[in-house]
Amino acid sequence: MLTQNQIKTFEEKFMAPYAMKSHNSRGRIYKEPEHSYRSSYQRDRDRIIHSAAFRRLEYKTQVFVNHEGDYYRTRLTHTIEVAQIARTIAQALSLNTDLTEAIALAHDLGHTPFGHAGEEALNELMAKSGGFNHNLQSLRVVDYLEERYPDFTGLNLTWEVREGIVKHSTAFDLPVKIKELRPNELPTLETQVVDIADEIAYDNHDLDDGLTSGMISEADLENLEIWEEINKKISKKYFNIAPEKRKYLIIRSLINLQATDLIQKTEENIKKFKIKTVQDIKKLNKKIVSFSPDMINLRRPLRAFLMDKLYHHYRVMRMSIKEKRFIKELFDVYLNNPEQLPTESQNKINKDGLKRVVCDYIAGMTDRCALDEYKKLFNPYEKV
Repeated sequence: MLTQNQIKTFEEKFMAPYAMKSHNSRGRIYKEPEHSYRSSYQRDRDRIIHSAAFRRLEYKTQVFVNHEGDYYRTRLTHTIEVAQIARTIAQALSLNTDLTEAIALAHDLGHTPFGHAGEEALNELMAKSGGFNHNLQSLRVVDYLEERYPDFTGLNLTWEVREGIVKHSTAFDLPVKIKELRPNELPTLETQVVDIADEIAYDNHDLDDGLTSGMISEADLENLEIWEEINKKISKKYFNIAPEKRKYLIIRSLINLQATDLIQKTEENIKKFKIKTVQDIKKLNKKIVSFSPDMINLRRPLRAFLMDKLYHHYRVMRMSIKEKRFIKELFDVYLNNPEQLPTESQNKINKDGLKRVVCDYIAGMTDRCALDEYKKLFNPYEKV
């Protein structure tokens, strides 16, 4: 059986000196004895996977609402893709893959039903009561809302995973300042890898889903250098390839191209800044997990294209506006009639305040749950 000493020896031997080792963790809020054959980050990963919030991601929107089709990504499949890309990059950089995977699997636990539309609606509704930020909600989920253990609230994750959750930063995600988690320090390289892996995943799978939906076409992509360059290579190599297979190969190649560039540029940055320890990373004033300037320039038109042609497509906008209306009307009903909340939510009102309880309850819903709840509360012919 693998022992904790053997895990420590493995980490010291095979991980880079600037990788975050589990035996150097700042620990947990509630002290626990170490597991006999799993590192602390492996335990975190396993606790996240077995949580109710993780399972609910299966029926939460990425771009397309669940009932629009089984092919499209959900918040769960997105999370799994982020974890796969992040783990691959972390391994290539000799970082802690278990820590990286745990952060990746937890990064969207606090997301609302209906994707960013739901988040925007709750943030507006909570504007005078602390607002809503899904990084902060993810921390709230793992620290408080998950109720699985008799000895503590939440999942009692390690400091580094919790730091990775609140400092998660992308074009759609804003880091949160929590004093306990040292907001003025840069996060570990493992966290930085997850940030970029998230961007790689959603750019490319949203492109894939957009093509599948018919909202965008391959003809729309001909002016994008990053797409057309790969398209020409694949079409030349596979002359009569079926369109669906060609699309898959292009998406796969796009992910590989960006991940490879990221690994190479990050290795350059590690040498440039003479990174030797985790503390060397935290003292810097900018992240060093990054793309090369050439890749940034290649990606920029693709991201602008997705924003314009997919995220602002009239069908997506119609659904987003409708989703916000669902959230707002549900919020108002529970706020004005809290006796309609489940008993376990009502029991938290004195401690957390009614608005925050309503916010937690709605944020925890899946798309399907929110739609069913809406029908129960507003359709007189629907059984409650």
